[in-house]
Amino acid sequence: MNRTKNVLAIILFVLGVLALALIIFIQTLRPDYKGKKQLKGISESVSVYFDTYGIPHIYASNELDAIRALGYVHAQDRLWQMELLRRIGTGGLSEVFGEDMVETDKFFLSLGIGDASARAVSALDKNSEANQLAEAYLDGVNQFIEKGPTPVEFYLTGLQKQSFQIKDIYNTVGYMAFSFAMAHKTDPLLTNIKDKLGMPYLVDLEVGVDADTEWIKNFKAKSSDSIQNRVVALLENSLKNLPFPQFIGSNSWVIAPQKTKNGKVILANDPHIGFAQPSVWYEAHISTPTYEKYGYHMAGIPFPLLAHDRTLAYGITMFENDDVDFYYEETHPSDSTLYKTNEGWEKYETFNKTIKVKDGEDITFTFKKSKHGPILNGIADQVKGERPIAMSWIYTQGGNKVLEAIHGLSHAKNIKDFQAALPNIHAPGLNIMYGDAKGNVAWWATAKLYQLPNSTNTKFIMDGASGEQEILRYLDFEENPQAINPPWNYVYSANNQPDSIAGMLYPGYYLPENRAKRIVKLLEPRNDWDMAATQNMMLDVTSSEDAGIVMDLVKTMDIALLSQEKIEVLELLRHWDGSYPLKSVEGTIYNRWVYFFLRNTLEDELGEEMFQQILATHMIKRSIAPLAAKTASVWWDNIFTKDKVETKADIVRLAFDEAIASLKEDLGEDNIQWTWDKVHTLEHGHPIGQVALLRRFFNVGPFPVIGAREVINNMGFPYDNSRFYKVSSGPSTRRIVDFSDIENSRSILPTGQSGNPFSPHYEDQAEMYINGEFRKMMMNELEIKKTSENLLIFQPTKRKESKN
Repeated sequence: MNRTKNVLAIILFVLGVLALALIIFIQTLRPDYKGKKQLKGISESVSVYFDTYGIPHIYASNELDAIRALGYVHAQDRLWQMELLRRIGTGGLSEVFGEDMVETDKFFLSLGIGDASARAVSALDKNSEANQLAEAYLDGVNQFIEKGPTPVEFYLTGLQKQSFQIKDIYNTVGYMAFSFAMAHKTDPLLTNIKDKLGMPYLVDLEVGVDADTEWIKNFKAKSSDSIQNRVVALLENSLKNLPFPQFIGSNSWVIAPQKTKNGKVILANDPHIGFAQPSVWYEAHISTPTYEKYGYHMAGIPFPLLAHDRTLAYGITMFENDDVDFYYEETHPSDSTLYKTNEGWEKYETFNKTIKVKDGEDITFTFKKSKHGPILNGIADQVKGERPIAMSWIYTQGGNKVLEAIHGLSHAKNIKDFQAALPNIHAPGLNIMYGDAKGNVAWWATAKLYQLPNSTNTKFIMDGASGEQEILRYLDFEENPQAINPPWNYVYSANNQPDSIAGMLYPGYYLPENRAKRIVKLLEPRNDWDMAATQNMMLDVTSSEDAGIVMDLVKTMDIALLSQEKIEVLELLRHWDGSYPLKSVEGTIYNRWVYFFLRNTLEDELGEEMFQQILATHMIKRSIAPLAAKTASVWWDNIFTKDKVETKADIVRLAFDEAIASLKEDLGEDNIQWTWDKVHTLEHGHPIGQVALLRRFFNVGPFPVIGAREVINNMGFPYDNSRFYKVSSGPSTRRIVDFSDIENSRSILPTGQSGNPFSPHYEDQAEMYINGEFRKMMMNELEIKKTSENLLIFQPTKRKESKN
């Protein structure tokens, strides 16, 4: 008996020691939000006050010291995110996650992001302020890598920490630029549909520009005042497992003083990005005697992409211009090293790249490149065939001054300075939204736009051999879409089609007019906008289109063929206003109906693979309303029913029956229980959270969530066979800057400021975000110092006394 007690005591003691050791280990992994640390390179002490939500307010005697401290605190909260983000564009994911990411690494290596970064670094003025500040920021990051605790993800993956260099900034921006593009998902697919089915099928999908749509209006004051389907498969497979979210869309509007209650500008911005944990933005407030900015930073980038101070504010949305083109190349019939151009035969460039694979052998692969770009054939096993397809991407061509651009935006003192920095943004295409304390409001579409021959349609794979579909010229920045202080007293962007300012349309993959129409409808009639009204508008969940789409479908139904139960469901939909609160039954029925409507309309002609591919494009969002409104279409007939030609009524009724049956199967017989909260949920996934045992520790959620696709509170989800709507993208922050009360401007993050799961700020904003709450973006120094419980002081390293 005593022996048993002794054994139990020993076991309990060992378990206690292990538990204590684990607690101590976890404590060492937490970010340090208080205390004193030495930081090499600073001239005087830097004080970092962390507010209630873990946002650093950095006070320093000069900007170099401040941004060095920013690099350190940014890294202690987001080093793992920084590490992944710099790796994507240069093919470094297999080293972390193993062979499953080899195809993704091959694709990104072939794009040439790393090579473009090297060229940009070599051309960078090393003595410029932008470079000196960037190097100071990276020095702060690297000092954390050297001295700070190793994030738990590095232990779990076995990855060793490595220092950051200036090229990593460009590599990160390169991935961001590519994730904005939609052509890689769309052009090969549209070409395949055209070749397989013919142009009438594309005409009925409304892939062209609709002259009646809600366009963004320009304003400038006068001076006086098949193989291609395998290519789609390659791109889909390469991007689907990325451990970092892609950029999707966005809303922003800036209201001039004439339309605000207090006579001052209000800027609202909510960039739409794929949800993940940690969330994309890292907030930081820097204050020095000569510089102050409250900004939103991407991991590893020293200057904010969204920011404000007491003088001006700016935000972004995605322009959605077409900066990726595909070309068919013609290889010499007897010499595979040559391809045809309008000036004769030229030699393909050949590149050899090596991918490091976790728990496996290094993989070396070879790809070719024409003057247009990398040849996608051969990059992945499934892309084969004799007709080479090259991918041309504006980001990797010409000069790259993105570092100078974002430095210029964050250091502008007025609208003139701000505008001067914009032409340096060549890619990705961004809508830059601007407002200032003097009452100016502005929108600029920034990108290096170009003109092709009039007969060229960039939404299809073009002919690379003839020379007849090459770029004719690059547009001057003055020809880009823009509006500065327009007489209607606001500017906005919802990723919709911009009007022309250069006598030409700008090819792109613009989102449907749904959000744009709603924004204009809400902004136009009011001249008393304030903070509260703007917050309510950002949370608006009413679609400008969905109720109309429902009516186009409902009026197709023959009531005489329906049961009383189904008639009651249709009656619910007839009175729906298109809104998506949590208890909406109509929204659930509508989205289920639309999915089956699209499937029964398109899948028989496209096949399952191409149908899933088209569902992942912006194009399908633009096609739903036109398809629902059409009475005649080549798509209605089911090609597999040889003895019958289906009509729209047949397709709509079949889709409705399937939707009702599936809802009963998933949610029960009582349609009152088919509420939106049961099917529309948001979970913020961490890369490590894909492991089932670690999901609850690393992931945040899931939460039922209001909103839907293409409403202002845009909670996007894929249509797929799951029949549920797991939100994949949405507002990466909701942010409102009010120049009538700048120190009480408002914001929120989807989860929390920190990416460290042991930090109290890992998910402390998650429920606030779901509930539509906002918090203050603090700028008042006295208030910050009075309310902050945590103060971290960076001190200069002590100089060793010289011996006499």
